[in-house]
Amino acid sequence: MNKRMAMVFLCVTAAPGVVSTAAAQNRASDAEWEVPRTPAGHPDLQGIWTNQSMTPTQRRGDQGPVYTLEQVTEIEQGYADREASAAQASDPDRGAPEAKRTISVADSYNDVYFQRGNGVAVVYGEPRASLITVPSNGRIPALTSEAQARRAERRESRSQFGQYDHPELRPLAERCLTSYGSPAGPPMLPTGLYNSNYIIVQTPDYLMIMTEMVHDARIIRIGDGPRLPPHIRPWMGDSWGHWEGDVLVVETTNIHPLQPYSSPDMKVTERFSRMREDAILYEFMVDDPSTYTEPWGGQIPMTTMPDQMYEYACQEGNYALSAVLSGARYQERLEAEEANDARRD
Repeated sequence: MNKRMAMVFLCVTAAPGVVSTAAAQNRASDAEWEVPRTPAGHPDLQGIWTNQSMTPTQRRGDQGPVYTLEQVTEIEQGYADREASAAQASDPDRGAPEAKRTISVADSYNDVYFQRGNGVAVVYGEPRASLITVPSNGRIPALTSEAQARRAERRESRSQFGQYDHPELRPLAERCLTSYGSPAGPPMLPTGLYNSNYIIVQTPDYLMIMTEMVHDARIIRIGDGPRLPPHIRPWMGDSWGHWEGDVLVVETTNIHPLQPYSSPDMKVTERFSRMREDAILYEFMVDDPSTYTEPWGGQIPMTTMPDQMYEYACQEGNYALSAVLSGARYQERLEAEEANDARRD
């Protein structure tokens, strides 16, 4: 643990709603730092950022909203131990891996490709136990009966097809259409594994957020222009921003219905503010009364990333998808031939 984090945790309090001594100290030191501004006078949000951390999106078990020093040490040391173990050279004499019917991401990549963050998420000196802060239990609220009925109808509709019957049944990210999970948003949530990195480019009239995963580019217009009609629904919705002092507030509607967490009625409100020299505070609130029993949202620090962000050249949708579907057709032919042979016998 570095010295800055150690000072934070020595002063932090786990009591919900209490501003820690560390938070006050951070604000005192931040008073010496001036928010960088664009020629138009607004805070400069430009740069390369990451929102990956060891803090889960939803709070686990009966954990409180803030980790203790001991918990942070255990979590971060556990990650360090696993990374050290995974970095060991492979045994050249090892046998073949166990055959599995379902392969996870962890089975498909060497650990060097994962990017799980350098520590837990710290907001104003508090090591957060979840990125979601509303409601108070740190978890996404229950679905409404209307939303449950919609999901049941969708499951029933899909049940008439096999998983590999046609390309529209495969995941969006596998088809190189959008990201895994919701890193591009809204809301912009880290994947938990890798590629939760962003380039922000800012002009007086636009904010562009380039997400590493699948190279999604989200364009946010600044001002009060006409909204898109209800039947036009881009993947990341129709986003408009305005400044409230030094905070950029973005309201998004018309989100594509196939995006995670979405419904035709969903509205996401996001707030971007410079928290310190090396961090943006990203806050979000999801309001969707037809889907969730109450609004939900959270706070996620986006910290500067010293590395360059290279193109995420997604290729699965170009050639792997045809191979997946061709493999399914081959298996079906084999099954049909076996069935014919059995009838002849």
